[in-house]
Amino acid sequence: MNLPVLAGPHARISCIICAYNEAPRIAQGLAIAASHGLIDEVIVVDDGSTDGTAEVVRRFPSVRLVIHPENRGKSYAMATGVAAARNELLLLLDADLKGLSAADLTALAAPVLSGRTYVSLSLRRNSLLIFRALGLDFVSGERVIRRDLLSQALAEVRALPRFGIEVFMNRAIIEQRLSIAVAHWPQVTQARKTEKLGLIKGLRAEWRMIADLLRVAYPRVLIAQTYHLLRLRQTQPETAGFVVRVRQARAHRI
Repeated sequence: MNLPVLAGPHARISCIICAYNEAPRIAQGLAIAASHGLIDEVIVVDDGSTDGTAEVVRRFPSVRLVIHPENRGKSYAMATGVAAARNELLLLLDADLKGLSAADLTALAAPVLSGRTYVSLSLRRNSLLIFRALGLDFVSGERVIRRDLLSQALAEVRALPRFGIEVFMNRAIIEQRLSIAVAHWPQVTQARKTEKLGLIKGLRAEWRMIADLLRVAYPRVLIAQTYHLLRLRQTQPETAGFVVRVRQARAHRI
């Protein structure tokens, strides 16, 4: 499926961060995203947090905060963020990243901004070993996508299991045969649920997340998704020159 490319120096990116009880962790990613030259707006969807996540977000005046009165799950929160975004390119970012830098976000955004690919995914340092061996993490929560990949199916997204959004996006990417870039993030890790909740509660939360994935697709389908995504992956050339041109164009516009 051929879609018009939304790229070039004047393309704008909305960053969406879905958060639930991430007060101890969310500030680092917010500080990077809110000050990044390629990001036009940052939206945080606080999904019913009870730990002061919203108070941390309010320390960043430029960030738009949307609050769910109760926890609805990542899929529902993502639908809220997509509906609120004003731009056609979306950078999806997990709230619990450690070691994130501006260069990491640039590496994630540049392949899509340059028009080389329609989608980009991160590959973190603590992604599962098999994903690092393959060179692609099919459940990565850090992506740059076109808004219309999700905006035309928001009712369906809201009805997904709590952690079904990545598998849903993968299905759309594969069906439309959208090219993919992988941004390697060798210094970035994601806080595990056992770290956040303790061993027993964390393991239970991990199993609930796995159960949600299996409610969206059977294991055989998940393996097939990885295979098809690998076939859509593009080799990543040097993008620094394009990023410089983007920044120069935006400085001239301002």
